Amino acid sequence: MLIEFSIVPIGSGSSIGDRLAEVLKIVDESGLPYKVNPMGTVVEGEWEALLRLVKKCHMTVLKKEERLLTTITIDDRKGKPERIDRKVKSVEKRLGKSLKK
Repeated sequence: MLIEFSIVPIGSGSSIGDRLAEVLKIVDESGLPYKVNPMGTVVEGEWEALLRLVKKCHMTVLKKEERLLTTITIDDRKGKPERIDRKVKSVEKRLGKSLKK
């Protein structure tokens, strides 16, 4: 399963880099495969582990903020492991070229 999530503190100003660093430290320490993009983080794993991770990230930021907006998108496909890289490679193959990363 792939899950993409983003956590945005509301009302604490336009710079959220410190909170994002806290979240990404938690994600990195989880040991799960992940990729960071400008709009969120994609993590691959099993249902329980992923939801536990997102909850931990959410609760960590909530300790220092009054309000958060957490967005979660789930892509669940049976029998297809290592999709965090394979999905992009599949599209690149169809295009016949590498995409910007």
